[in-house]
Amino acid sequence: MTETNRHDKARRVCVFPHWHRLPAWEPVLLERNFHSPCVLVGCQESGSDHHDQITVTTPQTLPEAVETMDKEKEDAALDETVEMIVANVIHGATEQFIALQKKEKEAEYVAKNIQWTTCKDFTVEGGRQQIEEYISTWEFHERWLHWSEFLCEEELTYSKMYHYRVLWSIPTRRKPIPQATASVYFVIEISKIKPDTFPVEVFFFLESSRLIFRPEYCRFREKWLKDIIINKLSLKQRLAFK
Repeated sequence: MTETNRHDKARRVCVFPHWHRLPAWEPVLLERNFHSPCVLVGCQESGSDHHDQITVTTPQTLPEAVETMDKEKEDAALDETVEMIVANVIHGATEQFIALQKKEKEAEYVAKNIQWTTCKDFTVEGGRQQIEEYISTWEFHERWLHWSEFLCEEELTYSKMYHYRVLWSIPTRRKPIPQATASVYFVIEISKIKPDTFPVEVFFFLESSRLIFRPEYCRFREKWLKDIIINKLSLKQRLAFK
């Protein structure tokens, strides 16, 4: 038996003159002329001399193969972790950028208002029409319908208060009569002590809310109306189950 060293130190090539005498395709321990036992892994004919060339693998290569596989798995897991971290960082940065843009856009927004009439030119119907004109500057979906009405006049020591209500709803084909509505209350104040050439004071508030808004400082949000209707429908369902 002769031994031939290849570039791969973990593999050995042995030539047997009578290969047919060995059990075919069975592991063969080769201890002769090797520093350590070897295991048969394959064979091929070497040429006209009919010597069989057998490639064997030494047991020392098994731990090395396992170590290589473990390292590849560690590298793959590390790459996956790095990709996940990078993706999370990019996602977080994108969300912060969008939120910052939204804040900047809101900061740059100028509240839309109208030129309100003077105290001396005020009338009840004129006040209602101006409320409608102011509502036309709001941003809301066309499916919303509203109706405005004058409620009452309130006499105070230094002014007069004129109260209005604007009723909002979303009728549909299946339910033309809405199950719930949302009210926005307007108050127009006529001062008794200021010059009558001054414009009237206007403020409004939402149903079931104590927060008072002034047209020159407020940006109307459709969500306010939605929240009122959702709360009413939720309360209605709870009462129905009792």
